Amino acid sequence: MKVAVEELEACKRRLQVEAPEEIVQQAWEEAYGRVGRQARLPGFRKGHVPRNLVKLHFADEVRREVVQRLIPRVYRQALAEAQLHPVEEPDLQEVTLEEGSPLKFTAVVEIKPAIRLGTYTELSIQHSPTVVTDADLENALEHLREQHAEFRSVERAADRGDLVIVDYTLTAEGMEPRREEGSAFVVGSQGVLPEIDEAVIGLARGGERDTRLRFPDDHRREDLRGKTGVATVRVVEVKEKVLPPPDDEFAMVLGAYTTLDELKAAVRKELETQRERDNRRALEDKVVDALLAQHDFQVPEAMVLRQVAHLIEQARERMRRQGVDPDRIRWDYEKLTEELRPGAVRAVRRALLLEAIAETERLAPGEAEVDAEVEKIAQASRRPAPAVRRLMEKSGDLEGLRSSLQEARTLDFLIRHARIES
Repeated sequence: MKVAVEELEACKRRLQVEAPEEIVQQAWEEAYGRVGRQARLPGFRKGHVPRNLVKLHFADEVRREVVQRLIPRVYRQALAEAQLHPVEEPDLQEVTLEEGSPLKFTAVVEIKPAIRLGTYTELSIQHSPTVVTDADLENALEHLREQHAEFRSVERAADRGDLVIVDYTLTAEGMEPRREEGSAFVVGSQGVLPEIDEAVIGLARGGERDTRLRFPDDHRREDLRGKTGVATVRVVEVKEKVLPPPDDEFAMVLGAYTTLDELKAAVRKELETQRERDNRRALEDKVVDALLAQHDFQVPEAMVLRQVAHLIEQARERMRRQGVDPDRIRWDYEKLTEELRPGAVRAVRRALLLEAIAETERLAPGEAEVDAEVEKIAQASRRPAPAVRRLMEKSGDLEGLRSSLQEARTLDFLIRHARIES
């Protein structure tokens, strides 16, 4: 078999492949056999149609068999001979496939870049870990109080932070009026159109006000985008937010605490754990930034687009968890891809560079380490570890676990060998 490789870009190669006539003819003979065993024609039993009639009546099926089996096999062999490991499916061009002739095709593939490692130890890093302060603790306790706040009816005008119950009639240009009763929102929380939010301020129970408004260009309803209209808003009820007092009783409501001091100690410990993770992540980012500054290389476009798709799917999943159907949102994927591209390029460069260092320093995790992580996952899901491992192998998650462990080991190595100054 003939394989010629041409470098198009740092991460792109063109393969000119030619498989000899005898290999092609063998594939054709095998295809005739497979199709013939299933062939049916009037006057013949299944599988007993003469070869010349199979060739005449089932030519398309035979050719499809050859294409589906021969081209992938020849392509894999060509990659092995060229010692290439593409990161995406090939772009096949100029395919010539006929019975009795050599198979010829061109395959354009993207590969990982050949990274020439420079300095990656003794990196100079400026990093000052932050600590949990009393103000952080107070903010966290205040957040807990906000989460357990109550709203109580008051006989006064509505203000920011109040919960209001309103009836309103909304008339958009060129559309029939729409009336809503018992709509509730917190004033100033951006839960409604800003004009309606402003209209209720200063209105007590029974108060009413007209306001002109404009729907935003990205409104969830396409038929309302950019339109103007008029809303008549009537306040039915005003409720004031009441925070629970920070005392022992509040601590007992939150869980297994008997005093406010016990609650504060638990909250501080949780904050310190999170702060430790944040400090570690910040240090890792600084090490990676210094590392990337030392290494300049291109990355495969396919990997960048895959990362962009991953980020978009993460955004869609967050919307689903919030009860929003992402398919009802109008997505400008071209604009979104452009916005996400710089971060995606950095993520791919980061992954490839850490992978190259891991290979050089032999930082791949051992099977015992992988097994220990699988055991943790099994215990968390209350399932047998062998069953969890089989599922992870089938889904590809086990390989992802190995990659995560390798990345963690590589970052540990880089941090141990960096010069960290406060």
